Amino acid sequence: MMERGCVVIRRGRSVLAFHHPLAGAQLGKGQREAGESAPACARRDLREDAGVTAWRLVVRGYLPALRWSMVKAWAGPLPPRWDHARADDGGHVFRVFWHRLGTPEGAFPPHFRRALRAVEMWP
Repeated sequence: MMERGCVVIRRGRSVLAFHHPLAGAQLGKGQREAGESAPACARRDLREDAGVTAWRLVVRGYLPALRWSMVKAWAGPLPPRWDHARADDGGHVFRVFWHRLGTPEGAFPPHFRRALRAVEMWP
């Protein structure tokens, strides 16, 4: 299993998420390239998955069972929802939205549910 960077932008009690047309609801998560830091991976993945450029990133934790570095990011101001066409990944269009923490996570696969529960504990 490869090391990954999972990027989290919070707005109050909500986190930026997207709906992948084949894989369901997700947080931004990318595979770290050789020599790439977790924040650099998270910044790249956020740009690829949502078209957003983060201006600050901080590693907030690590989920060893998943091998994910959890990276909090700041990017400003973002709309309530939008569509983003990926340049790669078959040109899929991702529906980007804000998921309210503490609400049902049924649209998220189990590994993303674990990440969301970790994020809920952040101050």
